[in-house]
Amino acid sequence: MRYLILTDIHANIDALEAIDEPYDRLLVLGDLVDYGAAPEEVIRWVRDRDARAIRGNHDFAMATGADCRSSPLSYALSVATRAHFRPLLSQNALSYLRELPTQLTLEAGGSRFHLVHATPRDPLYEYLSGDAAESEWRAALGDLADKEEWLFLGHTHKPFLRRIGRLAIVNPGSLGMPVDGDPRGCYAVWQDGHVQLKRMLYDVERAVHRLHLSGLPEEVATKMSNVLRHAGRVG
Repeated sequence: MRYLILTDIHANIDALEAIDEPYDRLLVLGDLVDYGAAPEEVIRWVRDRDARAIRGNHDFAMATGADCRSSPLSYALSVATRAHFRPLLSQNALSYLRELPTQLTLEAGGSRFHLVHATPRDPLYEYLSGDAAESEWRAALGDLADKEEWLFLGHTHKPFLRRIGRLAIVNPGSLGMPVDGDPRGCYAVWQDGHVQLKRMLYDVERAVHRLHLSGLPEEVATKMSNVLRHAGRVG
């Protein structure tokens, strides 16, 4: 079984439609919406492919009006894009986001997958980088650190693969909003007990054009365009 694993799409339909990767099953680790110009289209794309998906902090904020609690550097952009697009989303799309679980555990080819957007201790909001101290990770993982299983998560927008004890932790990085200076979309592929972190080119200028046509205030569209072009900080 070959799994395509995506996270932090952030309403970037152009990145989604550029994926050219064979897979048997799609896993989505949250944050389908906010920042980008096509939240309805992204939700439809994910639903049409029968993805096993979980909720991110931006999905929860979009669906309920809660505070997304994103990083200070990106908070204003999140608020501005959500304020514009939330009234435009269908009730069906909002219901889908509202009903997403915060965590999932799946059995796959003799392996067990745990899906969470941020960390097991704090599924929606905690930021924990790939190079954080092992003690920090163990505190956030609880007894998962002692299991020979897989933990897939996102939220930081930076890809990494790390082991804590027998647990393999995989962050695919952001498909729609990378923040490490490389604007290519990030994703992961798991097959037969092996995982690959991958990046792909997509038409960034098409996504930028979409932002400027979306009805967003021009200042917001321009700032988001710079994020897409230069892979700047978003949380």
